[in-house]
Amino acid sequence: MKKFFLLSLISCFCLFSCSPSKNVAENENNDGANTAMPKTEADLAKEAIENTSPYNDNPSVHTVAFYNVENLFDTEDDPNTFDDDFTPSGKQKWTKERYEQKIQKIAKVISMIGDEDGAEIMGICEIENEKVLKDLINDPQLKKYGYNYVHYDSPDERGIDVALLYKETVFKVTSSKNYETKLADGDKTRDVLLVSGKLEGEEIHVLVNHWSSRGGGEEKSRPKRMASALLARQIIDDLEAKDPNAKILFMGDLNDEPFNESVTKGLQAVDSPDLTDKQLFNVLASLEKEGKGTYNYRGDWNMLDQIIINKGFFVANNGGKGWRYVDGNIYDQEFLKEQEGKYKGNPFRMYVGPKYLGGYSDHFPVYVHLERQ
Repeated sequence: MKKFFLLSLISCFCLFSCSPSKNVAENENNDGANTAMPKTEADLAKEAIENTSPYNDNPSVHTVAFYNVENLFDTEDDPNTFDDDFTPSGKQKWTKERYEQKIQKIAKVISMIGDEDGAEIMGICEIENEKVLKDLINDPQLKKYGYNYVHYDSPDERGIDVALLYKETVFKVTSSKNYETKLADGDKTRDVLLVSGKLEGEEIHVLVNHWSSRGGGEEKSRPKRMASALLARQIIDDLEAKDPNAKILFMGDLNDEPFNESVTKGLQAVDSPDLTDKQLFNVLASLEKEGKGTYNYRGDWNMLDQIIINKGFFVANNGGKGWRYVDGNIYDQEFLKEQEGKYKGNPFRMYVGPKYLGGYSDHFPVYVHLERQ
């Protein structure tokens, strides 16, 4: 009897100590190689949160950002615009469920960009109307931060506009105006939005832009973007004429890159913070030279989304006090990217043609950090 008990005990010991565990067995292929399960979108978003910014615990640093949110339409047909595709019966089969998912995804990005509590000021483009802005700021991910917005309807034929979101606790709007871009051929494009306000007591001016696309070819459409550039430049000149120490921040999807003439000659933006005369500093230009971008077209990265600032944000030009520029970057966390296949690493977009992917946007956001001195 004792002998039988001893043999049984040895058998049980071998069964549990010599057999591979369930986890090990399930994560090995026939060659014994470890094949970890691919990370989900939720896993990647969690990692982005854990990848904390060095400014998380610094209340004197604020994030100002810009995001082309890719066709944030409501589901209703506006008879005055070409928005028919983005309706439940339209080409994109734009249902309430898809719309609500889109709102949640864009809200998540805004709540995370720059540091743990998101952007204090956020320019956005490709939004249809005031309704989508209200739905966006009332998403639980943003509502707790007390966002408000500035928005004007633009003459765009598709009905897409630009807007500025901001946390009312830190930014107090004092004035706003939309400027019509007059094109030589009589075509219509989005207005340039100017919002002025006090960022914790100090005045700053923000210009939000969405310039004409390259539809019909880059050369043919070039004058349209130059017209928008010259308009924005005139607004900046007027602000600096009134106050030589004005702090002006320009942002937008320009559909041009930092080296195109609309940016270098129209805006007079350069890739160095050592500014002379009317020059502006293009924060993202150096990243474009490294081959990085916010939009991928046929395998090539394009830096279409840019943030450009004037000399007022540099300490040497403002007596060393107030808000100054610290750094800027592309917000291209892994959860915003395609994770596999031919387009791995590209922005995880909402649609490819009529095919619904359920992603965020076909653009990455961009941002800068400002610090109070």
